[in-house]
Amino acid sequence: MTRPLIAVPARFSATTSALRYAAEVSARALIEAVWRAGGEPASIHPASGDVAARLARFDGVLLPGGGDLAPHRYGSADIHDSVYDVDDLQDTFDLEVAWHTLDLGVPLLAVCRGLQVVNVALGGTLEQDMGGPEREHRHSVHPVPIGPGTLLEQATGAEKAEASCYHHQRVDRLGEGLAVTARADDGTVEGLELPGAKGWFTAVQWHPEDTAHRDPAQQGLFDALVRAARERR
Repeated sequence: MTRPLIAVPARFSATTSALRYAAEVSARALIEAVWRAGGEPASIHPASGDVAARLARFDGVLLPGGGDLAPHRYGSADIHDSVYDVDDLQDTFDLEVAWHTLDLGVPLLAVCRGLQVVNVALGGTLEQDMGGPEREHRHSVHPVPIGPGTLLEQATGAEKAEASCYHHQRVDRLGEGLAVTARADDGTVEGLELPGAKGWFTAVQWHPEDTAHRDPAQQGLFDALVRAARERR
């Protein structure tokens, strides 16, 4: 059976040793998790324009992690000192991908920055910094309770997940129609979904790809995406 085609927006990288110069990259662990799930991951070039038409050929979309969104994207005139790796083209493209994927009903899994992009695309805001090293979720693995009856619970098959996190920002005001499916003990939103969405969609603030190779709950997120993509096709 032909593998469902899963679009993965590329991330800009200033340097890559094997290629000598700037490059477009995808995290290998993320790509391998999609492949294990039975999907065919395909990197797509961040370029504004005709995004809906470009996405229509895919069976599913994985919106990955990356740098911070520019604060003006959610109405903030101030920029916290900790905001990093902002790229205007990347922001424009990711926001269009989030909006058009949901509008088309294409199955969507959003990870870390991806969750924040979806929240902003739907009119939500972000807390630019969670409060420094003592509060941020960087290089942190912590338990996250999962809401019962949610798509996140169905995908992971768990009531609680061990979340591998790397973020210093978090959701502030929820985007229109979004519902929280998981929270950390400190109140940080760790999961979102959109009740009534046209297609399968779930988002997590953590990086499931970090441990998916040994944790069935984390791999379950990629399995669910590819399963939904196959059913849509």
